[in-house]
Amino acid sequence: MKKIMTLVFALVGTPALAASKNPFSADFWHLTNTDLIVSIAFLVFLGVLVYFKVPGMLGGMLDKRADGIKSELEEAKALREEAQALLASYERKQKEVQEQADRIVASAKDEASRAAEQAKADIAASVQRRLAVAQDQIASAQASAIKDIRNQAVTVAINASRQIIAEQMTAADANKLIDAAIADVDAKLH
Repeated sequence: MKKIMTLVFALVGTPALAASKNPFSADFWHLTNTDLIVSIAFLVFLGVLVYFKVPGMLGGMLDKRADGIKSELEEAKALREEAQALLASYERKQKEVQEQADRIVASAKDEASRAAEQAKADIAASVQRRLAVAQDQIASAQASAIKDIRNQAVTVAINASRQIIAEQMTAADANKLIDAAIADVDAKLH
């Protein structure tokens, strides 16, 4: 760069200190005017850029970059649509699973209520069977010598048991009480 400057000054001479900046004056068009030299150098620089097709290369690079951005935007759009479709699919599956869970819960409630009703019926049948067994034992005890006293005691115990079972006892407690009463009656009869 220093060599170029010394060559330019050698050809042109020393620059004039008072060169005119007006292109219509005669002093502007002398090679001693730095504004003229800068203008010529700029035009030569632009010519070199055009000669080596730099604007075309820049345009090509810009077009290539624009195509890259466009393809990235299209890919992002496709990914967004795919994500929306996937989200809709998951929402649909979640809704189906929720409906299935609701059906399972409803089915379990129905089954539990049926099981509870069946358990109540089984307990009632068991109580009836045990009462029948107790009544049979009471009837056989009536044949013995002390049947009147024992019949009254058993009758009072059975009535009290029935009343307690009816008012206060749960099904499990009722079963325990009936078993105990049967054992007590059996012990007294033999």
